[in-house]
Amino acid sequence: MNAPILGNELTVSLSAFEILKNEVVQYHKYIVVQNDTLQYPICVYRISANTFYALWMQCTHQGTELQVFGDRLQCPAHGSEFSQTGAIQNGPADKPLRAFSTIITQENLKIKLQ
Repeated sequence: MNAPILGNELTVSLSAFEILKNEVVQYHKYIVVQNDTLQYPICVYRISANTFYALWMQCTHQGTELQVFGDRLQCPAHGSEFSQTGAIQNGPADKPLRAFSTIITQENLKIKLQ
């Protein structure tokens, strides 16, 4: 999903997490957002209605772009794995992922890129 950047915030509509199944609203566990000005995408995990983790999808080992597998991110180069909060689950990476703070407004999730 492509998302606009205004100032230092990437803005994602909260409706991007919604799925309508049998007339019942359910939610994606995560979405991957990007913008042409960003070198790597950001994976945004929806933990609850008010808790989101926005993680830079760059491995802290050697900088490879990560892949998302449900509740974990994995490096295709050397196998490092990270949790949905950015914590290291498996090396060789020895630092957690860069996480961005988020702010929920009425209809949007704003990701602070600083």
